[in-house]
Amino acid sequence: MGRAPGPAPRPVAVVGMDCRFPGAPDPRAYWELLMSGAHATGERPASRGPSAVPGGFLADADAFDRSFFQVPVADASAMDPQQRLLLECSWRAVEDAGMAPPRLAGSPVGTYIGSMSDDWLRLTAATEVTPRTGTGSGRSMLANRIAYQLDLRGPSLTVDTACSSSLVALHLACTALRAGECDLALAGGVNIVAGSLLDEIYAQAGLAAPDGRCKPFSAAADGIGRGEGVGVVALRLLDDAVRDGDPVQAVILAGAVNQDGRSNGIMAPHRASQREVIATACRRAGVGPHDIRFIEAHGTGTPLGDQIEVLALGDVFRDDAGERAWPLAIGAVKGTIGHTEGAAGMAGLIKTVLALRHGVVPPSAPYGSENPRLALARRSMELIPRPLALPAEGCRAGVSSFGMGGTNAHLVLATAPQDAPCGEQVPRAGVFTLSADSPTALRRNLRIQADDVARRDAGEVARLCWTSNRSRAALPYRFAAAADSPEELASRLFAGAELETEYPRAAEEPVLAFAFTGQGSQYPRMTAGLYERSAVYRTFLEEASKALQPYTVTPVHETILAGDAAIHRTGTTQPALFAVQYALSRTLMELGVRPAAVVGHSIGEFAAAVVAEALDLADAARLVAVRGALMQQLPEGGGMLATRARPAEAAALVEGEPSVGIGALNGPGATVLSGALDALGRIRARLEERGLVCTPLRVSHAFHSPLMEPMLGRFERVAARIPTGPPRLPFHSTVRGRQLAGGEELDAAYWTEHISATVRFEDAITSLCAAAPTHIVEIGPKPVLSGLVRRISAARDIPTLTVCRGEDSGPRGVGELLARLHQDGLDPAWDTFYPDAAKRAVRMPAHEFSTEWRSWQAAPATTEVPRAAGSRSGAVVPASTDRVRQGVREAVAIVKGGRLDEFDDALRLYDDLGFDSVMLMELKYRLEVRFPEVGELSMPEMLASLVSVESLIGYLGEQLTTAVAR
Repeated sequence: MGRAPGPAPRPVAVVGMDCRFPGAPDPRAYWELLMSGAHATGERPASRGPSAVPGGFLADADAFDRSFFQVPVADASAMDPQQRLLLECSWRAVEDAGMAPPRLAGSPVGTYIGSMSDDWLRLTAATEVTPRTGTGSGRSMLANRIAYQLDLRGPSLTVDTACSSSLVALHLACTALRAGECDLALAGGVNIVAGSLLDEIYAQAGLAAPDGRCKPFSAAADGIGRGEGVGVVALRLLDDAVRDGDPVQAVILAGAVNQDGRSNGIMAPHRASQREVIATACRRAGVGPHDIRFIEAHGTGTPLGDQIEVLALGDVFRDDAGERAWPLAIGAVKGTIGHTEGAAGMAGLIKTVLALRHGVVPPSAPYGSENPRLALARRSMELIPRPLALPAEGCRAGVSSFGMGGTNAHLVLATAPQDAPCGEQVPRAGVFTLSADSPTALRRNLRIQADDVARRDAGEVARLCWTSNRSRAALPYRFAAAADSPEELASRLFAGAELETEYPRAAEEPVLAFAFTGQGSQYPRMTAGLYERSAVYRTFLEEASKALQPYTVTPVHETILAGDAAIHRTGTTQPALFAVQYALSRTLMELGVRPAAVVGHSIGEFAAAVVAEALDLADAARLVAVRGALMQQLPEGGGMLATRARPAEAAALVEGEPSVGIGALNGPGATVLSGALDALGRIRARLEERGLVCTPLRVSHAFHSPLMEPMLGRFERVAARIPTGPPRLPFHSTVRGRQLAGGEELDAAYWTEHISATVRFEDAITSLCAAAPTHIVEIGPKPVLSGLVRRISAARDIPTLTVCRGEDSGPRGVGELLARLHQDGLDPAWDTFYPDAAKRAVRMPAHEFSTEWRSWQAAPATTEVPRAAGSRSGAVVPASTDRVRQGVREAVAIVKGGRLDEFDDALRLYDDLGFDSVMLMELKYRLEVRFPEVGELSMPEMLASLVSVESLIGYLGEQLTTAVAR
């Protein structure tokens, strides 16, 4: 401790974690087990070998959700259960960090795993060796399997320093983060007892506890009790984690690793080395030993190991005894779950993180009185017989792990920094999302989340929803719901879990069309709730208002928000509707809701043209403002009449009335006539005589009628000065009643004709639907077009969704739209939906994997075909089509995994069966064994024939024919 300290390393945050230990399938259960003071040792399962010695064993260690990870049966069966456990644990740790694992693909994420077990390799090699033996059982593959499956591109290594493996792995991960080798690291440890070899070694070395229990620092300590477990933590530099709102659970200040060197036997602990590694870690962390409140010790429960560890701790902490306000508390989780060997350091670290997070150290498992030879009180140390409260801030703790063979590790941890108070009020609303790889898995996880949400406070809903959007992968079967309270959200989650109808598989990407409403949808304070509670919408509405400012007396957004009835005056209505439609469409596009085509009803075509990039905002604003002003200047006295007349019938009605035109053809039985009021009165009387209902519309002028004629020349002169161009998105024109052809421009002539021309909405929607959009999204302040669209036969099977439903519309309406589209396959830009105050990750229950598929010891192949009776090795057996076909199909079935009757000869080896290079090499080997007469097959020659099972049969038949001819 006399060396001058160097600069402290950058702190590393534990931002996510997951674990499975005996009696504890997840971190919450682990904490409950630790706080109970009980132990989780019990009888050894039969699958763990012939030894009868008890220990701490995992339930369901043979289970693996292979479908979730899309791992073929044969690969999953060959995989070491440690690989399977690590895959599931890593996925959940990343989710716990508030990140969706698929979004890490291709990024520099490091993978550091500690392990010391080769049991699975010995088991599988004793039955049959295949190319999968290496990938399924090689220890290096423990880390590499995670990196491969999640497509992680940072450093990936498995560390074996015996019992200190996982803490050394974590230290290396922290070092890599500080060096910039990765920006997120997964560090973990795993241990599965799949054989009895280590039991025999411990017994012969006098290290095994007869009752299978570790009793750290106890007078009854008599050796090691073995345990199983897996734990993974997600790590980031603290500064990065705080900046991005990650859930910091504890902070790793510094660590150290050293070696015993040549001590009193390669398996014996070394007091001086343990002392030095702890002192070095404290020095690097910039803390004095008196700052450490408790130590999670290595604590194996061997009399020699416990004594040397206490002596080493005394050497480090005795000089500071006078500065301590309390004795140094020491404990060891091995007394609860056993010695988890390669995972032991991770078991202790996760316990320490949980203790710092909860502000209390769990009591040690009761295993008798303290070993008096340790003289803990004289060394100012104490065990933890009951829960020990910790300071809320600034608490420091140490974790030790010492390896058989002499590699020692120690880390210094601290409580997470407290969140700075947020001045912005956290919103109540959010969109909760959850997905799974099957409907059954989705329902299972919905129930888990519903139970959790029911216990939440109201202030957590928005942050919980944001966390679900950020941390849950967008898998094929999806649930999404907008909610304002935990009660509402829990109710919707429970309902989703009990849904009787089948969940559909989400499309890869919805194809959306935007439909913009026309005049008549306006009302005072339209979209005011959205303006007040959505910064994104507010920005775009003010942008449109600014573009309209040169042509309006009062800024349009102020007119809208004022609640003034002047909003119904044409000169105000049209700019206001344009501004709202522009702001709504741009808001949705910022949220990732982007149209593949557009259609607009009357004035709605201007915002549609901006979205389609045929007009820019400033030019469209000028056209809309001038159009509205010129219309308002026209004499009043015109009107519009909604009728149920068919188009041909309407044309006949207006033929003798030159002041009346067909204003809109909206759909079957939805025709609007427009013109002089007296002429409309005559037409109405004739229609009602025939029993056809007519409804006069409340309008100031006869839009889309011959009465618009006086303004056309003036408008056209303004429009002629506006730059024009063809739309960049498919534009389904309600003037033409079809999609504009390539090169057709929205020019002055178009916009002038637009004023008095019939709105051919039904034709435009029919044209739009021919392009097969999956959804139509209505863009306007309230639903108007949705009812019309549903009456058009071409659109009846296409859902029409709305953003705003009336005066109370706000972010909730946008959230419901996003929820529906997400369920149907869209992945929105969720961050844009939430204010900054909501972007703080909270802890959610982890994804619960299926346990239906199980595999333990690899069985010998049972479908291998013996050589023909009477033939000797190397003898030529005449080829037959049936024999070749049967042999190839059996080899494919063995390599792929599955029953023979599941394979069709037309299946493609790569695309349908998922063959990779390792599987192809195994297939080559099995074909050579099955057909010895062909000798060694040439892989380069085979490659051209490895298209399908059928093509491989043909290739092998040719090879056999050639062999027979020789």
